[in-house]
Amino acid sequence: MSFTLHGIAVSSGIAIGRAHLVSHTSFEVSHYTLPKNLVADEVARFDAALQAARAEFANLRSHPPAMAAAEFDTFLELHEMILADTQISVAPREMIEREQCNAEWALKIQTDQLVAQFEEFEDAYLRERQMDVRQVAERLLKHLVGHPGHQPPVRQDVETILIAHDLSPADLIQFKPQQFAAFVTDLGGATSHTAIVARSLNTPCVVGLHHARTLVREDDLLILDGEQGVLIVNPDKHVLAEYRLRQSERELERKKLKRLRTARANTLDGTPIELHANIEKPEDIADVRENGATGVGLFRSEFLFLNRNDLPGEEEQFEAYRAAAEGMDGQPVTIRTFDLGADKQIKGAERVASNPALGLRAIRLCLAEPQMFRSQLRALLRASHYGNIKILIPMLSSASEINQTLQFIDATKTMLEAEGIPFDRDIKVGGMIEIPAAALALNVFTKKLDFLSIGTNDLIQYTLAIDRTDEEVAHLYDPLHPAVLQLLSHVIGTCNKLGVPVSLCGEMAGELPYTRLLLGFGLRQFSMFSAQVPSIKQRVLTSSLSQVAPLTQKILRADDPMKIRELLDRLNGG
Repeated sequence: MSFTLHGIAVSSGIAIGRAHLVSHTSFEVSHYTLPKNLVADEVARFDAALQAARAEFANLRSHPPAMAAAEFDTFLELHEMILADTQISVAPREMIEREQCNAEWALKIQTDQLVAQFEEFEDAYLRERQMDVRQVAERLLKHLVGHPGHQPPVRQDVETILIAHDLSPADLIQFKPQQFAAFVTDLGGATSHTAIVARSLNTPCVVGLHHARTLVREDDLLILDGEQGVLIVNPDKHVLAEYRLRQSERELERKKLKRLRTARANTLDGTPIELHANIEKPEDIADVRENGATGVGLFRSEFLFLNRNDLPGEEEQFEAYRAAAEGMDGQPVTIRTFDLGADKQIKGAERVASNPALGLRAIRLCLAEPQMFRSQLRALLRASHYGNIKILIPMLSSASEINQTLQFIDATKTMLEAEGIPFDRDIKVGGMIEIPAAALALNVFTKKLDFLSIGTNDLIQYTLAIDRTDEEVAHLYDPLHPAVLQLLSHVIGTCNKLGVPVSLCGEMAGELPYTRLLLGFGLRQFSMFSAQVPSIKQRVLTSSLSQVAPLTQKILRADDPMKIRELLDRLNGG
């Protein structure tokens, strides 16, 4: 029988293959009372399972999977912290002794209580961490019942789609070497750690299907549409043929786009457009060059600080920045100073805030931690001797922050000069426009900085007062809101008028529907994920600025959402 399930698309792509079900120990455990003389043995059994789970994590840390994403250590660290929580590691033991119950029941009761605490959080991201609690508890439960986690055997003769009630990031990465075509889970949301890892692995993934694990049978034929969030079970021959055609067309299109790798990104009017790439580590440079980007528009340096137990020193940072600069062979590499805080915390320096997105993060944290900031600035300046490096400062909001930052940079330059260490004395320093206050007080920024970069992800979030990680309001996150469009047009237009270089490095830069709109605003430099460069280049090559400009102005004057989308469709030839 054919049927369709709908979930949340978190990693795009189309996969066709046979179902492979992953069994996880359920929390539907039995409850029984022990005689007093067996309580000590039951406590020992719980302690042994706890030690086995700790050893499992230790082994994962010392022998990480070859395909582990950059975030793997961060996820592993979080799960180790949960396992060490007294409500998981101590309270069950006390309950066993107090109530003479079996260890499985004690673990279930304490886990349910801890999960209930997470459910009370207002922040959607923190609420989703209840899934991490359950994943850790299930791992411990497997050891209690004698079934530690293992990788399932996978058929090698067909494409295989993994189906699970839930998957931890560690599970996902461990399964990756087995070449699953896609991942499907009953639980999870768009901001879950599993979703993040799936995107980093570039594997189609749909989560939140609720009943896939119970409705799908082993070896069922499946179609996963990672763009629409749809799982089709046992499709008929017509649907299967349609999706095979779509899959072939996607692959053919991908091969065609690769031919544009060396083409210059000029509009039909002959206007050159710079297409740069966003990276998180020096190893990403290979993809940047493979996809034909002409520079790095955003190197997220904070990823050097995450997924680790210590802070990277000056030398380690210097080597990373130099590798990126040398890898681009003279092309620009814009390195953003660390954007830590909010949901990106350093181990040992975690800060609790009622609203982390509005708290001590990015440049605010840099100025509050001068030693850490100075170490990064020294590494950046030293690396500038080996390539075309630019420094980008995140989340600036005032002239005072700009002045303090420039003073830090000047003082660091003086220090390096005194030590006889070479660096680019004319290194360019820019700022991110991601706070409405910065966009509205633009003259201060254009006078003091060499270039600007628009971070649309945060700019939209702060302009519309919407937490884009909160699923209850995420649908209100709208790049086409008239206020957002007015701000973008204002920033780009003002910079062009004053001759200050401006780029856009948020998600909008890599989304095809917005390319011509941004060109119409006057944007001439985009920065996006490397894999998005070929398709954006194709759109640029088929765009005429003289035709784009009039429709762009109509969109700016419109205030009705339906009218704006209608005009955008016309702009894109729809």
